[in-house]
Amino acid sequence: MRGRLTLLYGGLFLIAGLLLLGLTQVLFDQQTEDSGPKMLTSGGAASGRSPTSSAVPLPTPSPLDRNTRVYLRDGTVLKGEEAGAWLTEEQDRLRSAATTALLTQSGIALVVVGGVAAGFGWLIAGRVLAPLHRVTDTARRIANAPAADRGLHERIALSGPHDEVKDLADTFDTMIERLDRSFDGQRRFVANASHELRTPLTLGRALVEVAMHRRTASEDVRLLGENLLEINARHERLIGGLLMLASSENALTERTPVDLADVVEHVVAQTGAEARAAGVDIRSTADEALTMGDALLLERLVHNLVENAVRHNTGPGGRIEIVSGPVPEEDGTAGTRVGVTVANTGPVIPAYEIPSLFEPFRRRGTDRLVTAKGAGLGLSIVRSIARAHDGEVTAHPWEEGGLSIAVTLPAADPLGTPTDLSVRI
Repeated sequence: MRGRLTLLYGGLFLIAGLLLLGLTQVLFDQQTEDSGPKMLTSGGAASGRSPTSSAVPLPTPSPLDRNTRVYLRDGTVLKGEEAGAWLTEEQDRLRSAATTALLTQSGIALVVVGGVAAGFGWLIAGRVLAPLHRVTDTARRIANAPAADRGLHERIALSGPHDEVKDLADTFDTMIERLDRSFDGQRRFVANASHELRTPLTLGRALVEVAMHRRTASEDVRLLGENLLEINARHERLIGGLLMLASSENALTERTPVDLADVVEHVVAQTGAEARAAGVDIRSTADEALTMGDALLLERLVHNLVENAVRHNTGPGGRIEIVSGPVPEEDGTAGTRVGVTVANTGPVIPAYEIPSLFEPFRRRGTDRLVTAKGAGLGLSIVRSIARAHDGEVTAHPWEEGGLSIAVTLPAADPLGTPTDLSVRI
């Protein structure tokens, strides 16, 4: 828009200059037509004096005026009709030379001044469009935030005269403020509802356990109690996942150095029993991968990945590979990011189904209920935690079937300072 405004300013100036130049040319032609020619004549033929070289305005000589004489510089003397023809030719030549000089010099001046006007137009357009650039930059930062509601606290707060641009900025601020309140209310509702649901679940679990452990409890009651406890545990996992999802979408207020290698080793030790029970072999390569963040959230991220890989594996004979370490750049050099990759064998997953796996309560196939494999929140929590740490999550089908999920985060130097704060979601 700035370039278009500059072209518009410059074009209008050039058009106005051409019109002015044309009007000047018309007035010049009229003036030269009305003015008589200037010629060199003698002081008078009858006086007998020698001819002089004074320039005096005289009317165009008539062919019948035989006393008119024109003395040229080379000594030639023109009389009568011959003098009149020479004067007419000389007048046309002078008019043509004057017109050419006028057009040439005026054209050069017009081009120079037009360039200066275009430069001033560029500066003025920049000043006029500066508020729009501010609106655009704010909107871009909000759009590129690691989560849909992460940058909604920003406001343009444009100052200046109350014009169309300020109305646009104020309207945008109002819209962002309403969206921010809406997202805050949604998060508070999820957190409050989850907390409120925990109390009856805990109370129900206690009542079931008391009924099961009575001396007079029959075998049917105990079997029913075990089923109820299993259902209660699934609901508790669901509510815990909702709480974790709500908390992970909040911005981190404090970050500490965390080595992903230590997190991987700790999670592998925790999930080893479950993997052995499922007949799944876990192989880990934990290289140092230092980042800045919340240790508990990062542990939950890796735990969800490994737990998901165990539960959605092929069963006995299945395999999980976990790798942590620096993420190299495309040219193979050391990059400014670290990451964790968890790959597992399992059923073949089409590439087009992978994005839906990161949505809450989304599971593959006909599994749409809360089952022993989970409530469908594991990968959603992984993505939310990664976004809260300015990271990104990518997934693709593994060559042996199953899924390979990679999480990359900004690396931190040994002093705990992040080396890359860019948001790449």
